[in-house]
Amino acid sequence: MRILTERLILRNINNRDSNNLIKNINNINVSKYLLTVPYPYTKKDAKWWINHCKEKGREYNFCIELKSEKKLIGGIGLSHVDKFQGTAEVGYWLGESYWKKGYGSEALKALTDFSFNKLKLRRLQADVFSKNPSSGKLLEKFGFVKEGIKKEGRRSKATEKIHDEIMYGLLKKNYKK
Repeated sequence: MRILTERLILRNINNRDSNNLIKNINNINVSKYLLTVPYPYTKKDAKWWINHCKEKGREYNFCIELKSEKKLIGGIGLSHVDKFQGTAEVGYWLGESYWKKGYGSEALKALTDFSFNKLKLRRLQADVFSKNPSSGKLLEKFGFVKEGIKKEGRRSKATEKIHDEIMYGLLKKNYKK
């Protein structure tokens, strides 16, 4: 599956992406705000993730490829997709050298459009660590609203630190394109 934007391709990850995956996610500044990503991030971790993404289930995992460089710069996806309920959870990350260039916005818009228009979901949700305000701002840009805080909700695998989580939600009828 492929989703094209002006500068990006959201596509299935493959074994050729392993080196760029490791290069971009094996960075404590990236992994410290991700729930399940270890640090350091090894070839074994990359192999596991690539194989996991090939499994068919209740997830849609995409690598974010920058068209101009023809390589993986991050990842975005939906987990816990429940078509009966019309819900899913959003997650995303970018390599640090690709921050603050609009790639996150471009990828999130494409994934949100896909979620509401192709999958016909009615609600998306995302949980972000409270110490990662940039992620919250990105969600709010598209109409996600804060719905609550889970005090000491989750532990980062990379740092083993426990974080408060801010819960965000977006209904299709409130989506700002």
